[in-house]
Amino acid sequence: MKKHKKARLIYNPTSGQEIMKKNVAEVLDILEGFGYETSAFQTTPAPNSARDEAKRAAKAGFDLVIAAGGDGTINEVVNGIAPLPKRPKMAIIPTGTTNDFARALKVPRGNPVEAAKLIGKNQMVKMDIGRARGEVYFINIAAAGSLTELTYSVPSQLKTTFGYLAYLAKGAELLPRVSKVPVKITHDDGVFDGEVSMIFAAITNSVGGFETIAPDAKLDDGKFTLILVKTANLIEILHLIRLVLAGGKHINDPRIEYIKTSYINIEPQSDQQMMINLDGEYGGDAPIVLENLKNHITFYADTDEISDDALLLDPEVLAREAIAQKFSHEVEDLEVAEEN
Repeated sequence: MKKHKKARLIYNPTSGQEIMKKNVAEVLDILEGFGYETSAFQTTPAPNSARDEAKRAAKAGFDLVIAAGGDGTINEVVNGIAPLPKRPKMAIIPTGTTNDFARALKVPRGNPVEAAKLIGKNQMVKMDIGRARGEVYFINIAAAGSLTELTYSVPSQLKTTFGYLAYLAKGAELLPRVSKVPVKITHDDGVFDGEVSMIFAAITNSVGGFETIAPDAKLDDGKFTLILVKTANLIEILHLIRLVLAGGKHINDPRIEYIKTSYINIEPQSDQQMMINLDGEYGGDAPIVLENLKNHITFYADTDEISDDALLLDPEVLAREAIAQKFSHEVEDLEVAEEN
């Protein structure tokens, strides 16, 4: 007798103006149509609700676990599955604010039905994920430095309502407070010993919704893209941001260290606290060791790649592009004023 495949949908009912809650029945029907015996779990406000359910489902022998929500929900589900010797396949239904992971996998955003239908294409990627301190997992980015503080200081309700606009507003407010700290960073090819204002260790090419911060990042090569910003000068940082917006031209700037590595050991060289941001949440303080686990979890993705042109109709993308253009012009004005 043929064994039925089993799928467990783990969804955040409050993510994206409760859009998933309104589509659960149709998503389950779609999964059933793909031959899965499907059930659903609604996360609760209890700590690690999604993580614990993902771990339970994996140990119970489910073939597929679907994480529906924002990057935080996806991160929790990954943390439930990643430590296990036998891991189910994963799919995502992105309904959050940034959806960086969905951008990288080309999964339709803000449309649970279309995201669920992607599973039927049966296209998958063996994804790298990050591990911090040997026990905490992340799917997109580890970061440290002055500007990463904005993730903690933007209220969750503001994130939900205004998305990128909230981050950009807070980031502009924090820019004048950027400072450099001495740090020793050991990686595959050697040691960086110097002062930095920001550290990014990216797994995908989508960071904060922008796909040009780590433009050549690969999903499955076992390498982080390590970016070290070596200046704290406001005008220079604005110039670097402008180079990012201009298609990732910052990677060759002398104020940037741009490194591919599977291992990172971050050691502050002062008594100043260095908070580590893992996928947008506080992940403890440095010192910290980050490892890239190559091809660790198999994710459903659109390997044909959804056309970028097809995403330009997304109002959020249009708004961000308009802001980027305006910001670029303002930086030009600032640079001219500085020269004069």
